[in-house]
Amino acid sequence: MLTLMKMKMMSGFRRDHRASVVVQLRRLRKDERGAVSIMMGFLMVPLVGFLALGFEVSNWYSITRGMQNAADAATLAAALNNTDTLVGALPAYEAEAKAVAATYGFVDGTNNVTINVINNAICPVTLDTNCYSVSISGSTPLLLSQVVGFQGNGNINGSLQKQLSAVAIAKPSSPADICLLALAKSGTNPAIHTNGAPTANLNGCNSMSYTGADCNGHNLGIGISFTVGSTNNGCGAKQKTNQSKLSPQDPYLSQISGNIAAFPTPSAACPGGFGTPETTKGNKTSGGTVLAPSGTLNLAAGNNFLCGDQVLNNNVTVNTPLGKSAVLIIENGQLDLNGNTFQTSKGSALTIVFTGGDNTRIHAPTDSTNGPGAVLDITPPTTGPWAGIAIVQDPNLQDTSGNLDVAAAGNSPTWNITGLIYMPNATINLKGAIDKSTNGNSCLVIVADNVQISGTGGFLKANPLQCPAAGLTTPTVPVGVTALVR
Repeated sequence: MLTLMKMKMMSGFRRDHRASVVVQLRRLRKDERGAVSIMMGFLMVPLVGFLALGFEVSNWYSITRGMQNAADAATLAAALNNTDTLVGALPAYEAEAKAVAATYGFVDGTNNVTINVINNAICPVTLDTNCYSVSISGSTPLLLSQVVGFQGNGNINGSLQKQLSAVAIAKPSSPADICLLALAKSGTNPAIHTNGAPTANLNGCNSMSYTGADCNGHNLGIGISFTVGSTNNGCGAKQKTNQSKLSPQDPYLSQISGNIAAFPTPSAACPGGFGTPETTKGNKTSGGTVLAPSGTLNLAAGNNFLCGDQVLNNNVTVNTPLGKSAVLIIENGQLDLNGNTFQTSKGSALTIVFTGGDNTRIHAPTDSTNGPGAVLDITPPTTGPWAGIAIVQDPNLQDTSGNLDVAAAGNSPTWNITGLIYMPNATINLKGAIDKSTNGNSCLVIVADNVQISGTGGFLKANPLQCPAAGLTTPTVPVGVTALVR
């Protein structure tokens, strides 16, 4: 009996236990606590990868933005520099661009950075090839973005990298050729002044005054009249005031001073002295040395010295060796045409330099007859240290009593001159028309302290496009604004 009762109790216990297990399993199936943790465990790897990729993409964008800022600034700097003169081993525009990029933290050849600068890039839209371009490229190592399988696009020493780059293109400002430059070292204002000049015509070439400009009655046919001062009245088709100065202010000073420095001292060049200064009374001339009484002046190649005032008593033709040029140096004296013609023959090339140490003497071409007959007809050399330079006053000469000034240029004497007329401390009073030399190109550049134009004063052949053929580089002023075009 007892045994039967135990068996019944055991059977009930097993039924109750099975029911309890079923209940617990049912409860476990319905219990969702911890499921998110399990799912997060599975999703954590790709989630971390995508977060890392987002961070790295943001970092790549930041680096690229920095590269672009550096490229923009470097390209503008190259276009503003706009010269290929060597600075060390690099052209100046390239050295300028790389120096600017370095201030942004991008140094060519450092930390896998490469900077490429060119000055003949194709300009968008216009498709000409005078634009400047700077490209900056570099790389940054991959971090956690590799978790999602991103392999980058570079490999440096076994390290996966993301290559980044930026490009900028800038168009330089265009240069305006200057045919009339008034340095105004004396403070004369306006340094370019006209009063009724009906024949004046610079043919669209441009002028520059380091004070003001005032054209009364005629605009001189100037394209753009630039002034450093604030006054600019009536000169040129356009007037621009408060302009940046030429760099350097006197673009020919270094070249000409260097050439003159090679001359011997006046006493060595003229051991017999300079003779009696010329004096004029009416149309009569006394004093001075008669130059080439035969009418022919044969000069050797290179430097030829004359001492004191030189006077013509007939027309004189200058011959220089075939294919070579000559420099006629007049020490402490003037060249008085005395109503005659002084000209270079076809194939000859001549530069006339007025120099010396006596500032009381006249140092200029003159005509003591004050008549219409005298003609100065000069063709300069096209190569060599005096290329394109026709008439020069030594910049060391000081004008203490008007001894450097030219009172009636273009009229007495008439000027037929190709190339540069350089009189940096003189007043040039232009009263007649300046034409090209008989055997030269249509190129004329005048550099003076100040230029006064009156009567029929004018320019017939000032064409900067022909100056390269004449051997002369014209000074320029930038026009427009250097700007990014990409």
